[in-house]
Amino acid sequence: MQFYSSFNPLKEANLDFKEINNYTQKIINLENLQFNEHGLIFAIAQDWLDGAVLMAAWMSKEAIEITLLTGQVHYWSRSREKIWHKGATSGHFQKLKSMRSDCDADVLLLTIEQTQDISCHTGARSCFFNDTYEATDRNPSFPPADVCTELAQTITTRKKSPDAKSYTNKLLDGGDNRILKKIGEESAEFVMACKDRKVDEIVGEAADIIFHLQVALAYHDISWRDVLEVLATRRNAPRRH
Repeated sequence: MQFYSSFNPLKEANLDFKEINNYTQKIINLENLQFNEHGLIFAIAQDWLDGAVLMAAWMSKEAIEITLLTGQVHYWSRSREKIWHKGATSGHFQKLKSMRSDCDADVLLLTIEQTQDISCHTGARSCFFNDTYEATDRNPSFPPADVCTELAQTITTRKKSPDAKSYTNKLLDGGDNRILKKIGEESAEFVMACKDRKVDEIVGEAADIIFHLQVALAYHDISWRDVLEVLATRRNAPRRH
């Protein structure tokens, strides 16, 4: 994949296409992208933290240039035949984190930060909510994301809609005393598994710790996403000495 970084937003009202062209040509060579016969390229928007696919739309060369220059995602509206600033009407703006093209340079992948966590015009987080096929019997979260995010969503659902038979609800009902006791137990078991170099047990105990940590977060009304944001921030932080 080719990688294009996002840049500091400028006031869109002051944009000039000549200025945009001069600026973006210093950043990337848009001629490497494979636009279709209508001068458009397909773009997929993905959440920058949990990887969920949020929406797909078309972009023109000018839409890409404005997106890179402002840091706000712009698409091309085929129905209105003009550049479409995502969120200009709804308030659901998309802040560009990165832009990549695939191996054939005919599809773009945008990692974005979605304002209000709504990308679909229906008010849903993701446009991809119509089930067509699921290879497993499990009930995946919507939209499908990484396993830890799906787990956090399941725990949150249990908290909002309790099930008397649910182990998660029994932990939540027990409060800090029960939850923290389990975290302590699982942590000790993880340490012993590492000490004994039992790989399967290490993996299993690590999974148990993550689950109980997420229950503790849910009990205190802290989202898993908050944790991901801290990790993302630390990833770019200066190294400790």
